[in-house]
Amino acid sequence: MARTVRFLTYEFQIRAMRRAHSMTLQLKHDKAFVNHNWVAAESGRTFQVFSPSSEEVVSTVPDMDENDAAKAIQAAHKAFLTWGQTTGKERSVILRKWYELLVTNQEELVKLNSTESGKPLCEAQAEVSYGNSLIEWFSEEARRIHGQVISSPVKTKEIVLIRQPLGVVSLITPWNFPHAMITRKAGAALAAGCTCVIKPAEDTPLTALALAKLAAEAGVPPGVINVVTCDRPGAAAVGRQLCQHPLVAGISFTGSTAVGKLLYSNCAAGVKRIALELGGNAPFIVFSGADLDKAVDGAIACKFRNSGQTCISANRFLVQEDVFDEFVNKLEKKMKDLVLGDPLSTSSRIGPLINLSQTAKVIGMVNDAIEKGAEVRLGGKLATSLGQRFCEPTLLLKVDPSMLCYNQEIFGPVVVCVKFKTEEEALSIANSTKSGLAGYFYTNDINQAWRVAKALSTGMVGINEGLISTAEAAFGGIKESGFGREGCHHGIDEFSYVKYLCFGLSQL
Repeated sequence: MARTVRFLTYEFQIRAMRRAHSMTLQLKHDKAFVNHNWVAAESGRTFQVFSPSSEEVVSTVPDMDENDAAKAIQAAHKAFLTWGQTTGKERSVILRKWYELLVTNQEELVKLNSTESGKPLCEAQAEVSYGNSLIEWFSEEARRIHGQVISSPVKTKEIVLIRQPLGVVSLITPWNFPHAMITRKAGAALAAGCTCVIKPAEDTPLTALALAKLAAEAGVPPGVINVVTCDRPGAAAVGRQLCQHPLVAGISFTGSTAVGKLLYSNCAAGVKRIALELGGNAPFIVFSGADLDKAVDGAIACKFRNSGQTCISANRFLVQEDVFDEFVNKLEKKMKDLVLGDPLSTSSRIGPLINLSQTAKVIGMVNDAIEKGAEVRLGGKLATSLGQRFCEPTLLLKVDPSMLCYNQEIFGPVVVCVKFKTEEEALSIANSTKSGLAGYFYTNDINQAWRVAKALSTGMVGINEGLISTAEAAFGGIKESGFGREGCHHGIDEFSYVKYLCFGLSQL
């Protein structure tokens, strides 16, 4: 018999939701941002932004098309003619001012993030802090974009390599981290000397507009940052423009693998530089020698962040057979303490899923597993007393490869536990997917730690750690999870190119 987790009362939910919608958010805007101007769509069309929690309208923003996107690209190109010539120090100073304004306005950014994304306040706080740290990081990296002098094979030549900015770059960002995914890209782009056109996800455009407002206040010149908003029906046309316009030099995209492949194809005609951070299917391996309490804590942190809606969430929990029951029992106990409720309540640990389509996908995968024989240890259904987008934290056992949740990225608060016997079997299961973004494992054997870390086919590995994102580290995947790296000093690489200068000297 499935048991349910603890919910906030329905009456408390309603009161919290009403308080949220009575807030005055000074950073909330209902226009797009192009060339330092708040603009409507040329067509006059708009679309509504909904709160995933209350399902009420939070704002209305322009539904822009490819012509609007072209104007933003032209503004960015004009701005690049001067921004691209600034020094690293000049860009560093402006980025630092942007960071300071982000910190000053952090409380409102957190509330805005939580309102439009459905993320609990504690997680919105963590995201905004992380996103701000990326601007701080790249404000420092702007002064460390170095070239190289190479020893020449002949006396009559000197070889020098310098780095230069790509030009105008298109930044297409997802709904699950509306603050951090923009700052991780825009911070690096601006530090390198690029200008950008940002297309945020239609579910969460308000944070992007707030970030642009604060960037302008920090002294980022007109046209250097532009935000184009559009609804889902027009996203393909706008995305195509952002890839194929002749003034666009590069694209950075975070989102689904399917859309990433489409954008990759769109970039081919112009041979555009492109960086892709796509879907994941992260394994979380618990070996028999692991500290199970730490493994459970890591599992909770990794799996239930943003209700499981992160590309690096643990997706398949592989547990060695001799500790399987103990781990599952400990995990179930921790999951029961998770509070599902209104994201703007400080008591909530898990909020709603982003939209009804995502909710239907997650519940569909759970139902598919149940129909094929999976055991529901916890949860397994919607918490309809809270709303249509709230999914109970769910623990599934007796899962096999015939089930969708075994093979596909769930992107929801659903834990899938699979038993294994040997290290080789665990690695075989972990690497049996086309994705390769992140992987996690717990062990107290240092030899096993090195062995498994090197053997996992992923771009990032958490070893006895479930939270791995930080500005200082390189974020990115392999296989169909994309290519390129964000954050770290390598984040600059995606927005700059190496130019070779060969100086001919007089014969000595």
